Amino acid sequence: MSTENDIKQDIELPDVQLNIVKPKQPIEVPIVENRIATKNASPNFIRHIVFDISGTELEGNVIAGQSIGIVPDILDKDGKYPKLRLYSVASPTNGEDGGGKYISTTVKRLLDEHWENQSIFMGVCSNYLATLKPGSKVKMTGPSGKRFLLPKNPENYNYLFFATGTGIAPFRGMIMDLMEKNVKSEIALIFGCPYRTDLLYSEYLQPLAESRANFHYLKSISREDPRKDGSKHYVQTQIEDESELLHPILKQDNTLIYVCGLKGMETGIYKSLAKYGFKDYLKISEKIAGKDPDDWDKEDLKRNVKPSNRMFLEVY
Repeated sequence: MSTENDIKQDIELPDVQLNIVKPKQPIEVPIVENRIATKNASPNFIRHIVFDISGTELEGNVIAGQSIGIVPDILDKDGKYPKLRLYSVASPTNGEDGGGKYISTTVKRLLDEHWENQSIFMGVCSNYLATLKPGSKVKMTGPSGKRFLLPKNPENYNYLFFATGTGIAPFRGMIMDLMEKNVKSEIALIFGCPYRTDLLYSEYLQPLAESRANFHYLKSISREDPRKDGSKHYVQTQIEDESELLHPILKQDNTLIYVCGLKGMETGIYKSLAKYGFKDYLKISEKIAGKDPDDWDKEDLKRNVKPSNRMFLEVY
């Protein structure tokens, strides 16, 4: 891989606490809020869940961009307790309460079908969490994650946040942190979802975009109104559709890209960045350096394209 496109100096990330609470000795914390995060007509079930970690080892030690672990206190179909699941923290570093006592996450109920036998299956932990009411206690571990964070000196950078679905969780907290610090640089959130009813946290993000000139909220709704050429809106298509806004930001040497959501979403972003000449965000192997990005296939993207140190990736 070529590294010539990396920023010359390393981006300094904050020192963080990791795994203060181990999986073998989780703590019990109560839920203080569990509310639906989508609009009523949405076909998806996504909830914003707030936990009270006051008085525990986690209080004051979880920052935006990190994850917490949840150990489901239920038996699976084999009569065993499932392993912990990691969930991105959706709250800012000072917590939902401003004092680091309440932290949150964004949970989507998993409900799907086994194609081979047509039986329905449900996600163990997502449905467990989504069902719990305020006052219920859950077993929690963490925090995890030391890479997917804002820099120590956030005011020195511009930010493009690409999110799909519950991948918006860490960006809600990060954006709140940037607003709290009154960062004046350019900040854009590009959020992708199937329907308008799936726009998460828009009640916070839309007014913010209207009141802060440096914050831009771009919505990519894939299953409703198509683009001018008839194709669907995806997060990567905003690089073309919103070129007047995004290209000047992407051209700046101090711009960072964060990507969070379903695995595979990053490949469209890679191709769009390379297509428009923004290769500083990528490490591209010499094997495909002369190949048109539109012609990159799955193997090219898997083996020969990686994010540079100007792009932070969290896909699942």
